[in-house]
Amino acid sequence: MSVVVVRSVGGGKICGGVGLVVERSVDVRLKTDIMCELVEDIQLKTKEFLHPNPASRAKMSAVKGIGKLSGQAKASTYPQPEGVLGEALTSYGKRLDELGQDNLYATSLVEMGESMKQIADIKYNLDDNMKMNFLEPLHTLATKDIKEVQHHRKKLQGRRLDFDCKKRKKDKVLTPSPGGSPARSPGWGGGSHVTDEEIKMAEDKFAESLHLAQMGMHNLLENDVEQISQLATFSENLLDYHRQCTEILEVLAGTIHDKKNEAASRPRNDFVPKTLSELGVTDTLNGGLPSTNVTASFTDSSIAAQILCL
Repeated sequence: MSVVVVRSVGGGKICGGVGLVVERSVDVRLKTDIMCELVEDIQLKTKEFLHPNPASRAKMSAVKGIGKLSGQAKASTYPQPEGVLGEALTSYGKRLDELGQDNLYATSLVEMGESMKQIADIKYNLDDNMKMNFLEPLHTLATKDIKEVQHHRKKLQGRRLDFDCKKRKKDKVLTPSPGGSPARSPGWGGGSHVTDEEIKMAEDKFAESLHLAQMGMHNLLENDVEQISQLATFSENLLDYHRQCTEILEVLAGTIHDKKNEAASRPRNDFVPKTLSELGVTDTLNGGLPSTNVTASFTDSSIAAQILCL
């Protein structure tokens, strides 16, 4: 990156006292600013993509913060929604299956739940791969390379102003008056005089910061191969995740379809509701008529209700 140093022909007054250094193209600074912004924003958006539930993210962050304060690293795993749903499906399916009677709906729930838990495991692998191969390089870029570039840019600005200020003071002191002698500034003799050595030292520091800032921005913007490789890894991991999910869901869909056909082919069981007499609610001592004993009738009804699970 080349630069243009703006000076007057006589080497005296600096153009307007500002803007000693004009970068050949302003877009270099703009690209650097965009790069700094996108690295931070993409990290945030990727974490939201992997962990879409804001409440769970907040809980994980709180646990991590407490762990740091206590000096103990506490691992907090994001609850994948596929896994949560899978656990519920499996649990209810097993509870129904424990009742016997070869319940096809129960086994279908278990099949569905196990498949969802498999998808959750694949999602955890995706999560780990994305953190290691995409988020961590971005974090390293933000905390090292970008931080260093911003540091040099900030230092460059300060040293530019220092050099500009000292040069203006020197030029002001040496500006000839109409009578031919150097004009004395209001601060003449009061510390406003700047030696050539001080100006040279300020210029050297300015040049050093300029070089470091330019090289830092150049290296940051010319790292396309590594950054595109990270995006390639992102897309490959995402493709592999969806491919594995597709394989699991294809098997699941076939299994559930077979269960549906099997359930449709089974003959429907005839069901005859039980009468009060069969449930022992009526008083057989009264010739089959309802008992006049309020207490006995209430007790019998309660038993019947328990039998019917009402």
